[in-house]
Amino acid sequence: MKELKKVELHLHLEGAAPPVFVRGLAAEKRVDLGHIFDRNGDYRFSDFRDFLRVYEAATSVITTPADYARLLREVLENCAEEGAIYVELFVSPEFCGGGDLSAWRDYLAAMTETAREMEAQGIASRAILTAIRHFGPDRARRTALCAAETGHADGSGWVTGFGMGGDEAFGKATDFAWSFDCAREASLGLTCHAGEWGGPQSVREALELCVSRIGHGVRAIEDPDLVRELVHRETVLEVCPGSNIALGLYPDWPSHPVARLADAGVRLTISTDDPPFFHTTLSQEYERLADAFAWSEPEFARLNLTAAEAAFCDDDTRQRLRAAFR
Repeated sequence: MKELKKVELHLHLEGAAPPVFVRGLAAEKRVDLGHIFDRNGDYRFSDFRDFLRVYEAATSVITTPADYARLLREVLENCAEEGAIYVELFVSPEFCGGGDLSAWRDYLAAMTETAREMEAQGIASRAILTAIRHFGPDRARRTALCAAETGHADGSGWVTGFGMGGDEAFGKATDFAWSFDCAREASLGLTCHAGEWGGPQSVREALELCVSRIGHGVRAIEDPDLVRELVHRETVLEVCPGSNIALGLYPDWPSHPVARLADAGVRLTISTDDPPFFHTTLSQEYERLADAFAWSEPEFARLNLTAAEAAFCDDDTRQRLRAAFR
């Protein structure tokens, strides 16, 4: 499956950091992170909340603009090896300067330079600035302002979207309406994590924010009326099956609702979320979908064409992506 060209729309930059990369940074900075790794050197966590704890611990040693530039290069090189030609990454200014706009600009400059170099090598990328739900609405506003001030409404720069991740159990998505309104006024693409742990109601709340995409969204399958609404709205789900299974949301691949959602007419894409945490790659996601649902190249081409249409990018890039899957 590595030979197939692919588009990935749901990938957390820090969550894509290989354990060896994080261990190397920790050693350089003399920080002991041994407690977040198992005896094989992989990330160790027990459930979703523990995953968030380990994620934030791993991120704690990625502290400077240079660190983030190194990480971005590593992640994009890994994506390219999996056949990806375009990737959208969730990046949080909370981790890049504590949400301060001036500090964020320094991180952004370093990552933008790396993104340009990597695009010249064949893999394009964009950033979706991401509020962290369990940090609360006030801190989300700072991320939204960073997005509005440094984003590119025409999709030609590196920052082209705004979204929200984190713990769905914290409040309601609509508590963050100000931040989404701010990003919408800046004409940025909008997405929101929902329908993973919060159930169908969390998807309905996210739709109230007028997003064009939902991160995960798979538990919409539990509400037939909601599925029909997603089809009517043409809302795109950023589905990450391997992540859902690794975290125990579904017991195995045949139980995952991705095929049922597709059969119902929901527009969806396939991504890896935080691949080293969940022991997956983009190619492995495709292979497991092929095994579980007998999907083949025509199905994957349609998924990637949907991703190209839904991407937060400029028209020239979109046309190149469309051409790759027709």
